[in-house]
Amino acid sequence: MTTPLTCQNYINGQWLNATGENILASHNPANKTEVVATFPRSQVEDVNQAVAAARQAYQSWRKVPAPARAEYIFRVGELLAEHKEELAELISREMGKPLTEARGDVQEGIDCAFYSAGEGRRLFGQTTPSEMPNKFAMTVRMPIGICALITPWNFPIAIPCWKAMPALVCGNTVILKPAEDTPACATKLIEIFAAAGLPPGVINLVHGVGEEAGKALVEHPDVDLVSFTGSSETGAFVGATCGRTHKRVCLEMGGKNAQVVMEDANLELAVDGALWGAFGTTGQRCTATSRLILHRDIKEKFTTMLCERASQLRLGAGYEPETDIGPIINHKQLQRVYEYMTIAREEGAKILMGGEIATAGLLKQGYFFQPTILDNVTPEMRVAREEIFGPVVALIEVNTFEQAIAILNDTKYGLSSSIYTRDINRAFTAMRDIEAGITYINGPTIGAEVHLPFGGVKQTGNGHREAGTTALDVFTEWKSVYVDFSGSLQRAQIDNRG
Repeated sequence: MTTPLTCQNYINGQWLNATGENILASHNPANKTEVVATFPRSQVEDVNQAVAAARQAYQSWRKVPAPARAEYIFRVGELLAEHKEELAELISREMGKPLTEARGDVQEGIDCAFYSAGEGRRLFGQTTPSEMPNKFAMTVRMPIGICALITPWNFPIAIPCWKAMPALVCGNTVILKPAEDTPACATKLIEIFAAAGLPPGVINLVHGVGEEAGKALVEHPDVDLVSFTGSSETGAFVGATCGRTHKRVCLEMGGKNAQVVMEDANLELAVDGALWGAFGTTGQRCTATSRLILHRDIKEKFTTMLCERASQLRLGAGYEPETDIGPIINHKQLQRVYEYMTIAREEGAKILMGGEIATAGLLKQGYFFQPTILDNVTPEMRVAREEIFGPVVALIEVNTFEQAIAILNDTKYGLSSSIYTRDINRAFTAMRDIEAGITYINGPTIGAEVHLPFGGVKQTGNGHREAGTTALDVFTEWKSVYVDFSGSLQRAQIDNRG
């Protein structure tokens, strides 16, 4: 065991204890007796202090030229690359994902840094003709102000980077409230931002419980924007609160993603995609494949292939080199996944494999769940409609392509989707008709790239996108600018020709 990291809040360029004395702990989900870090249970007073620091820093930070702001973020990317292995090992120990995936988590942060830094020279507006003579018209992007970033535990480096980096390049100041399960990862990330030389108050970190510190941030009158990634239930509260208080809000919430496999698909490739999509990150991704919609002609063969491959997956601590599937994040989520097995049986689904908490050998020290495949699932079952967020995938049989698309769309979510087919007409029809923010052709439902928009439709979010140039639309306001050099009053939309 390693010595637990003592985490503090980072406010106005200083590492500070919270005003209260309550201390919380994060644990290694592969060995629940190991404390990875302790962190403060911040209260309203701590949030107020962070918001005040961000507000003061905003007045000067917004005036720093965007290319100069971007240079700080480029330096963050360099530092992330230097500390990649250290951060990956910490992610694996505190969050549980295998080291190969943890390195990918950090790499997303690196990619986001270099991409966002480039946007410092591309915060483009528009110039457009005026309807008046001797008058110039243009649009420019302006920062929003103080941004509260509330992030989950499943991508403890990548998602904070997705939010903080474009926000800072756009001229905002930020306050990060990370998940209670990954305070050490957030602390190390903010240490890197600080080492990059960002001025005091430009980026702040407040640890604590969502119902306390997170809620205080969402409700604070001086917070101008809330960017939230997490559960649909919490997202609904965040959205409603921001609506009442006229805050800008960006929500990224749940998914019930499906992979369709048609009768003409490359089955080996489709099985590869299903395994990675369903069991990567232990199914703890909003883009995880939780439904496999299989054409009847290949269902039996595909199911046999899938079960054979899934049975070879190895459970274990993420930092063990032979591990394929790491632990569930905590006891509460482990029990939630297990409860869905009872629901599945009651609804008439068949558990082909898995379905139990894994306790063999050293697995009993952590929160492990067997990779699980449910058969005889019908679209109206809860296991086909509700987000489980664990290593569980449901098999649904269909007769036609049209039925497959209809079932894929028959959910309140619309984040990611996938279809395996060799038919180009079906592929393009799927691109058109699938109701999702992301569609993959002959690829799994997971694997976003930082230069493309990320987000979904329906109850997955509120219409905004993260990553890519679309992130700039979240973190900036448009301003229209008119310059009249005619030397006389010109009144737009007044008919002077009569």
